[in-house]
Amino acid sequence: MMEIKRIFVVGAGLMGSGLAQTVAQSGLEVVLNDVTEEAAQKGFSRIQSSLEGRVAKGKMSEEEKDAALSHISCAGTLEKAATCQLVIEAAYENIGVKQAVYKSLDEICGPHTIYASNTSSISITSLASAVKHPENFIGMHFFSPVPVMKLLEITKGLRTSDETLQAVKAVGEKMNKVIIVSKDMPGFIVNRMLDPMINEAIEILDQGIGSVEDIDNGMKYGCNHPMGPLELVDMIGIDVHYSVMQVIHSELGESKYRPSPLLRKMVQAGLTGKKAKAGFYLYDDEGKKVSVNPIFAG
Repeated sequence: MMEIKRIFVVGAGLMGSGLAQTVAQSGLEVVLNDVTEEAAQKGFSRIQSSLEGRVAKGKMSEEEKDAALSHISCAGTLEKAATCQLVIEAAYENIGVKQAVYKSLDEICGPHTIYASNTSSISITSLASAVKHPENFIGMHFFSPVPVMKLLEITKGLRTSDETLQAVKAVGEKMNKVIIVSKDMPGFIVNRMLDPMINEAIEILDQGIGSVEDIDNGMKYGCNHPMGPLELVDMIGIDVHYSVMQVIHSELGESKYRPSPLLRKMVQAGLTGKKAKAGFYLYDDEGKKVSVNPIFAG
């Protein structure tokens, strides 16, 4: 089994930078990539702030922070992927975007490089068709925020080899993740259950059955969820949730997976959640929840 010592992360947004931070904290080397060096450096700065916050809270020492940061380098092109044993893509949830990335990587990387997608809904088998060695392709779905959330959902494509599965499992264990393995079906395990629930919460709001706070409190205090579905989708990204629901609905065709009209309107209005400072709730510059979005008040 290939030992993975160096990982290339494609995408330096919230998910990609969180993933790179987790890799670095596990003692592995990581290259954080984005479309420009400046974008990659922005992701690095986000990691630095996150680790400094952990030091301030007494969750890690200054030495541990410096050690983690020393494991991270940045890249504005894909070329450094050739020096890595594993590439994890955390690009936008669109099959065309992701396949284009893999086609470019396949011209750079060697025949034994393992490719992993952080997709939460798109078929791993379909994505693997973009590379010459689909046996080296797998899904590694992390949950946001990656440094905090314990779960890693691994998905085997139709041609994924057992060697690839064991190699990425070993990486997940180094990251101290709880690992589950899913069949390659739309939404896999978690989103197949979670996203229809979130979609139904949005429908309940749209139909005036309950307020934003009543819906969230219903799940928090009635089902012991740590946060309500509307607060959760704000954190995930309302646009990301919409993309996932579109994929699941297009693949399975059942009406229960059809995206709520209000969900579509939220995306069209640019109300995509915490990252936009406005979704079902409003957020301040530090990402702290301020209030229910006034458009849903009353």
